[in-house]
Amino acid sequence: MTPADGSAGRGTPRPRGGNPRSGPYETAEISLTFDDNRLASLVFGQYDQNVAHLERKLGVTATALGNHLVVKGPPDGAELARRVFEKLYDRAREGGPLTLGEVDGAIQEATLQGNLFPQAEIPAESPADSNGNPRFEQIATRRRGAVRARNAAQDAYIKLLRTNELVFAEGPAGTGKTWLAVGHAVSLLEQGHAERLILSRPAVEAGERLGFLPGDMREKVDPYLRPIYDALYDFMEARHVDRGLQTGIIEIAPLAFMRGRTLTNAVVLLDEAQNTTSMQMKMFLTRLGEGSRMIVTGDPSQIDLPPGQKSGLVEAVQVLDGVEGIGRVTFKDVDVVRHDLVRRIVTAYERAAHGESEADRNPNPRRRPLA
Repeated sequence: MTPADGSAGRGTPRPRGGNPRSGPYETAEISLTFDDNRLASLVFGQYDQNVAHLERKLGVTATALGNHLVVKGPPDGAELARRVFEKLYDRAREGGPLTLGEVDGAIQEATLQGNLFPQAEIPAESPADSNGNPRFEQIATRRRGAVRARNAAQDAYIKLLRTNELVFAEGPAGTGKTWLAVGHAVSLLEQGHAERLILSRPAVEAGERLGFLPGDMREKVDPYLRPIYDALYDFMEARHVDRGLQTGIIEIAPLAFMRGRTLTNAVVLLDEAQNTTSMQMKMFLTRLGEGSRMIVTGDPSQIDLPPGQKSGLVEAVQVLDGVEGIGRVTFKDVDVVRHDLVRRIVTAYERAAHGESEADRNPNPRRRPLA
């Protein structure tokens, strides 16, 4: 990327107008020119949708023309936009996808970078961008390539997965708990750090009576394990998944089938762990064998156990708090990456659970005029 003044470099901000003492009305203008027109078009998105998305998020205006971009707005917002576009350009150059979710991730990374990675605390092996700035951790698999964390919670999650034998991940739907766990497990399998991949969920109905299910054991439990299959097919070729299931390298089974086993040299994932009982959770955790790793994910706000029965996940994180070799990450509603509307839905339910309505939060909403 080249600055607008034609000098060599990645594209440095060139403020125009505005007065350093003009207070809240100060504005800045930053011009960027990307070296590769094809990559620039990927950064801007189809019909400049990435540019429009960033404008809404950061409160700036951005105009894209060819491989040239002009950003105008408050100095902090314009500078943040510059860093975001540079990150997106780096990702495009590496061949990574540039969806709206990736744009949100780049905004999170650029915003929190200084606070998350104090220079004195940066490990030597931490990933860095082309400017030498540390960046969020990533998971790489053969089929999907590199998948980078989109927020600080996901970054912490990936770090914990790499450094702990047992990791608990709690939080609402859409935060990537299960998806990233499956991706990490697949990467360990492909790199030869694990010999088997064992994925499990408790077969608890989410408020519905499914009745008798015909077929063999796999056909009976498949409806409960479908989300895990979906994640597997995201990170592995279908033929490799099918072959792994046939040879036993990949095993997908309900929690009840874990009893009495010792799982060695394996990556073991327990999903929907909020629906385990105390005894089931203890049974599962004590299956850990030599050379194995365990990942336990769940959402304590969606417990489908009978009333009065304590969740094994809730109990386990309390009992095992502070035990060496165990990591724990808690995702919040702001960490939802599935869809912005999903995040708002989760936030609304969280407020309702605490007795706060949208009207309480915003007593003077802007009403639409009557037709």
